[in-house]
Order: sequence, then structure tokens, then C-alpha cells
Amino acid sequence: MAHLLPLRVFLSSQTQETPSKPLKLSKRSNNHKTSISTAKKGLLSPSHKMHKLNLEVSPHRAVSAVRLMRIEFGGAFADLLNEKGKGSGDNEMGYVERTLGFRTRDLDDRDLRLVTDIVGGTIRWRRYLDHLIGSLCHDESMFRSMEPLLLQILRIGFYEIVKLNMPPYAVVDENVKLAKVALRPGAGNMVNGILRKLVLVKENNSLPLPKLEGDSRAQARALATLYSHPVWMVRRWTKYLGQEEAIQLMMWNNSDPSFSLRANAAKGITRDDLVMQLNSLKNVIRAGLLKEGLCSVQDESAGLAVSVVDPQPGEDIIDCCAAPGGKTLYMASRLRGKGKVHAIDINKGRLRILKETAKLQKVDGVVDTIHADLRTFAESSPMKSGKVLLDAPCSGLGVLSKRSDLRWNRRLEDMEQLKNLQDELLDAASTLVSSGGVLIYSTCSIDPEENKDRVEAFLVRHPEFRIDPVNRYVPSDFVTKQGFYFSDPVKHSLDGAFAARLVRTL
Repeated sequence: MAHLLPLRVFLSSQTQETPSKPLKLSKRSNNHKTSISTAKKGLLSPSHKMHKLNLEVSPHRAVSAVRLMRIEFGGAFADLLNEKGKGSGDNEMGYVERTLGFRTRDLDDRDLRLVTDIVGGTIRWRRYLDHLIGSLCHDESMFRSMEPLLLQILRIGFYEIVKLNMPPYAVVDENVKLAKVALRPGAGNMVNGILRKLVLVKENNSLPLPKLEGDSRAQARALATLYSHPVWMVRRWTKYLGQEEAIQLMMWNNSDPSFSLRANAAKGITRDDLVMQLNSLKNVIRAGLLKEGLCSVQDESAGLAVSVVDPQPGEDIIDCCAAPGGKTLYMASRLRGKGKVHAIDINKGRLRILKETAKLQKVDGVVDTIHADLRTFAESSPMKSGKVLLDAPCSGLGVLSKRSDLRWNRRLEDMEQLKNLQDELLDAASTLVSSGGVLIYSTCSIDPEENKDRVEAFLVRHPEFRIDPVNRYVPSDFVTKQGFYFSDPVKHSLDGAFAARLVRTL
């Protein structure tokens, strides 16, 4: 049985470098009516003025506010913004200068960790924070018409006071300064009044939060606010998991994310070698371990999905939706230089990055990239393989802890479209499987309609396939009654993931 050997790195803003514990570093579908185009035009466009250095404004708050604006209105992804480490400081200050009209002092390591924590936490808790802000405004219209940058500053202040338990009056003072300099004195006065109200109700233990009462719809709305998730997700999880487990899942999604590193065996690096070099997260980035291809970030749940594929030296494997390539590269490393992984993807840019990374990790000799839509490729290609992996596009509901913004970018309507796409891709991938070969279907979702339901529907359409139980490839704790692989965030403290092995009998 093959195992991924990870080193888990936990991210948080409170850094404690004690040798006996894991190093802890931290890594609106809007509720207001302001249009995105107006926000972009008014706040995200570059200015041609000469900008001054402002040493009074807290740099991590200025950068956090601008990052939040970029994520909400500029189409940026929270996880990508958080991957750049210390080298991102100059880039971040450039965004601050162009957006706010001034620079602050340069970001140090502590500032960068705070930015990561505040941005990720503010996004996760956005619905909860907006409820509190709206409740403490004079009236609902004030909240609904609030300009975007002012709202981001308030969200930051509320998150720092309520969730980070920072000294409240220091938070008030610093965010008031930011609002006055970035906007105008009146905006600072508004921030002052609302944040002081928050401090008072928090000290009196009387935060204006909804009560869990009423019918199922009312309770779902209350839970969605209390645990900051879309209502449709709460209703869906309550239906499939029950209320108690749905709450535990939301608590997991709101916790500080953890990341695992996979040692790159193709470069002769073992787990023990990697552990010796990892005294702190700084070593991963500054020592160039990632840039040199000595290791890669990969959750254990994804590694276990590769174990379900069980790549062996000398095999030809077709990876149907390969980019960005985490599973592709892991499979390639397990071929030990013998065999081939044919990586197919519709996205040419991401496929190019996969190819470059394969070269960096010294597995390019066994990785063959193919730019194509799987559905049309399968119709015309004579290619067949004894192992075909379809890591299908999915909702990503198993990775909400790491993808803090994803919960707000998914809609219930997406689920139906994704299921149709998954069915089409499964049908196409099945034509590439040789007689006696195996099709592995995997997702990073915890939703049964994307997982076991898709497999069951596929087997009705394709009786020439049968389930091959995965118990030979992953620990029994991850094997479902039907013989599928499933990692449960609540049970296993890993990202949610699913995989099924389907053998072609004809």
C-alpha cells in the first residue's frame, strides 16, 4: 500500500517557535448595493498623482483592505494572494499606492502574517461580520449604501476585535486613521462610532446575533450567519449530515488551514530529508525548497487519491483533467522514470505551467501534455490505457478551509451544471480505458451528488464497468461501505476528497 508522507504546516498569525510543537505561522455575493463596475472605477484604477509616505497608518491594515478589495471586485483569488511570502511586500505596497494614494512603511514578516490571517479570516467570517456591522449601523440603508472601501475597513476592525481579540481601542484608533487618510475625516468618524459600539456590546457580552429557533429555514438562516456560510450550503449539509455534523463541518471550514508538503522522490528527496530542512515555514520559501522542486504543497487527501490510482513504474496513465497538475506530478514521481503520464487539459495556460513544473521536479521525461477538451479528444483519439484518471471539475466543497473565498463564489445552480459536466466527462474518459483496465473518478468535494451518485449513474449507463473496492490502496478508515475512498474533514482533519475505481470488464 502506497502512502503519502507529508509534513503538516499549520498557519496562524500567532508565531510560537517551540521545538516540541508544530510551528504555527498563519498562512459579497455582496450584501451592499454598490455596483462592481463603480467600485473598480472609483477605487481600483491607478492614479497619476505623486504619492506620499504615510508612517501613521498601520501597513498590515492598509494592505489587508486593498487585498480584500482586489478579491471582491478585481477577481483575484485569496489563496493565490497568500502564497507569495516575503517577496510580495513590494508588490502589495504598490497596490496600496495605486488604490489608496499613499504608501506606508514596508511590511515586515509579522505584518505579512497578519495580512494573511486578517484577509483569510475576514473573508471566511464575512456574513457574520456584515450581520454585526449592519446591526450596529443607524439603519439598514446606511449599511446597504456603504462604499466598498469603508466596508472593508469596518470588516477588518470587527474581525480584529471579535475574532482575534486584539486590544479594542488600539484597533479603533488604527482603523479610524486608515479611514480618514484613505477616504476622508467623516469616514473616520463613522468608523470610530461603529467600532466603539462594537467594543461596548462585546464587553457587555451582548453581540446582536440571531437565535437558533423557528422552522428549518429560519434555523438555516441563523446558522448561516453564526458560522458564516451561504444558506444553501447550510441547508444542503443539514439534509445530508444532520445539524450537529453540519456545524462541525462549518467550524472546520472556518479554522486556520493546514498545508502538507510532499517530498519529491524524483529528485531523491525523502520525507526524512525534508523534515531535517524544515525548521520553520520561512525555510520552505526562503531556502527555495519549492522553487527548486524539492517538495510541493499537496494535501494528504489528494495524495491518498493518487494511492487509489496506484501508479507503478512502466505504466502508461491517462490523466484526463490534469491541470494544475498536483496529482499528475505525484503519479509521475511514482513511475520512477519508467512509463508515461499523458496529461490532458482544456486550459492551455495551466497546462504550460504543469509542463514547466514537471521539468522543475525532474519528471518531464514521463509527462506528456495534451491540450484538448476531453470530450472531443475521446471521440477521435485511438489512445487507450489500462489506467485512466478523471479528477473531475467539481464544487470544491471539500477544500473550503483552504479556499476562503470559494464559499461566496459558489451558487446552488452551479451544482446541477457541474453534475452534467461530470457525467459527460465520465462517459468520455470511459472510452479511453482498455479492456480489463481501470477508470478512477475523483473529486475534491464532499457532496454525495458529485461523488457516489455520479458513479452510480455512470454504472447504469455503462454496465461494462464494475466497482473495484479501494481497501487495498488506502487505510480502511477512508473506505466507504460501497468500496469508495472518502476523506471527511470532520472525521479525518483533512480536506474532503473522493475517489472510485471502476474496472472495465469487457
